Amino acid sequence: MRKYETIFILSPLFDEETVKANIEKFKGVIENGGGTVDNVDFWGKRKLAYEIKKVGEGFYTLFSFTAGPELPKELDRVFRITDGVIRHIIVIEQV
Repeated sequence: MRKYETIFILSPLFDEETVKANIEKFKGVIENGGGTVDNVDFWGKRKLAYEIKKVGEGFYTLFSFTAGPELPKELDRVFRITDGVIRHIIVIEQV
């Protein structure tokens, strides 16, 4: 088991309930895949450093989680197929 961090940006067109539903969806992917979510840090709506597909802001969320080596691949796949995810990244947490 390794420690990972992921940050993702959701569309600013989403309402609060949709954002919370997506956060729970991604937490579920981690927990159902045998991992544990250590920390969820919701940053709220922030301005992007540069526009992505004519979008200038989004809802930022940071997860810290512990999982096996296969789970980040599945989480990446789910991020890619979920509508409204503007950007995401998954990294191994340095100790």
